[in-house]
Amino acid sequence: MNFTRLVRENRSYRRFNEADPIPRKLMTEMVDLGRICPSGANRQPLKYMIVSDRETRDRVFPLLSWAAYLKDWTGPAEGERPTGYIVILGDTEISQSPSVDLGICAQTMLLLAVEAGYGGCMIASVKKDSLKELLEVPPGLEVLLVIALGKPGEDVVLEEKSPEGDIFYYRDSEDRHHVPKRPLKEVLLRK
Repeated sequence: MNFTRLVRENRSYRRFNEADPIPRKLMTEMVDLGRICPSGANRQPLKYMIVSDRETRDRVFPLLSWAAYLKDWTGPAEGERPTGYIVILGDTEISQSPSVDLGICAQTMLLLAVEAGYGGCMIASVKKDSLKELLEVPPGLEVLLVIALGKPGEDVVLEEKSPEGDIFYYRDSEDRHHVPKRPLKEVLLRK
């Protein structure tokens, strides 16, 4: 798959096909790719936990918030839930603010998932203390982000935001997820 197509297909998928679970081996490859990403001052403060077993996935799920703009939707229904999670942690002894590293790493891992026919969603709205307790996260590590993963179970439609439109994503009458993007002329200030 060419790079432009890969980026266009890397959407925030929030519904998955649980009958086709993401392989743990692929999640391990994602972490391995993430660990070699560029890192500010090469400090490499990120650590990772993979959640793939059903029991733990079921306990992680209620600790996540899914789509702030979809007020009447509490998240994917049974059968549409993620089949794996990668929890990205920050080692506070190495760095107090690894935000740039986090973005580079998470995007890189998701691109690999998409290339392999899977997808995911970066979730920062997490009950972090509860997740740390559930996963027995060692002291000195903070939950930064959860990447929910699986075989996409929904269509995500990119569309250009109209001049009078807004950026709020929505679902249409056919339950397709629409994501308005600002046009190039609005974000590129000088040619």
